[in-house]
Amino acid sequence: MGKQKNITLRFLPFFAMVAFYSSSLFAQQDAQFTQYMYNGLFYNPAFAGKEKGYQFSALHRTQWANYSGANGPAPITQLLTASGSLANTNLGYGLSFVNDNIGATNNQEVNLSLGYHIRLRRGTLSIGASGGMFSSTLKYDELNLVNPDPSVPAGGRETQMNINFGGGAIYDQGKFYVGVSTRHVNEPSFDFGDGAIANPLLNHSYLNAGYRIKTYAFWTFEPSFLLKTVSFNNFSYDLSVIATHNQKVSAGLAYRGEEAVSLLVGYSLLRDNSLKIGYAFDLVFGGLEAKSPTSHEFMLRYNLPQVSRDFQRVIQRTPRYRF
Repeated sequence: MGKQKNITLRFLPFFAMVAFYSSSLFAQQDAQFTQYMYNGLFYNPAFAGKEKGYQFSALHRTQWANYSGANGPAPITQLLTASGSLANTNLGYGLSFVNDNIGATNNQEVNLSLGYHIRLRRGTLSIGASGGMFSSTLKYDELNLVNPDPSVPAGGRETQMNINFGGGAIYDQGKFYVGVSTRHVNEPSFDFGDGAIANPLLNHSYLNAGYRIKTYAFWTFEPSFLLKTVSFNNFSYDLSVIATHNQKVSAGLAYRGEEAVSLLVGYSLLRDNSLKIGYAFDLVFGGLEAKSPTSHEFMLRYNLPQVSRDFQRVIQRTPRYRF
C-alpha cells in the first residue's frame, strides 16, 4: 500500500479484501441491538438515573448466526449497564460496558455517564454526558488479504486504547418521549500496522422517540423509533411496536430498514415484576450474500426499587403519663 487507508473498525473483517484498496468506507461502527428500547443508556447518557431506583441489564447478541466467512465468524456482542440516582438530588449516574467481536477485530468500551433531571412543564428534561475508554484489537492472523502488504504483520495482534466522549438529552412527558444523543464526539483514531491502517472511530448520532398507549384492559402499547447516522453521511433506522399485558408478558414486532424484521418477546418475574427476561429473533433479508439469515438476542433486566425509610412515632406509656 502506497498510502494510508481509512477503514471502518466494525466492518473491516467482512470487507478486508476490498477495504485495503479503498480510500474510505463509512458504515456503522457501534454495536447493533434489536432491543434498543430497553437499553437506552448505551445510546444516550441522559438515561442515567432517569427512572427511580436502580437498573441493571445484561444482553448477549449473536448476529448472523452460523456465518463463517474468509475473515472469521459473525459478530457476537455483550452489553452490561447499571444506573441509579443520588438521593435528594436531581443527579443520576450510569456505567456501561460493551464487548463487540466481529471477525478479526475485538472492540471493548466502558463509559461512565452522568445525568441531570429537571421538571419542565408537564414532563422531565434529562441532560447527560459520558466519558470513558475505547479499546480496539486487530488480530492479524485472522485477516485474509488478497495482496499481503509488508507493513501489515502476518500474525499476532495489536491493541490500542483511546478516550471517548458523548452527550445527549431526553424530554419525557409521560405519554411520549424524544431524545437526541451523540457518541464518539472526539472521534478517537487507531493506527494499526505502524500507521498502515488508519481506523478513526467516527461520530455516531441518534434520535430516539416513543409513545405509550394505555388501555383499560391491562394492555399497553409502545411504538418506538430509532434513527442512526454516522457523521451525518449515512442514515439507518429501526421501528418497533411492543404490546404488554398486565406489566408481565410482552410481545412485539420490529423492522430495521432494508435489512431485517424481528420478533420480540418478554416475561417479567418476581412479585413486583422487577426481573425481566427478553428475547429477539431477527430474520435478515438484506445483504444475504455476506450474512446469514438469522440473528438472536437475549436480555436480562432487573429493577431494584429505592429503599425508603418511614419513621413512625411510637406511643410511649408510663405509670405517670399516658399520651
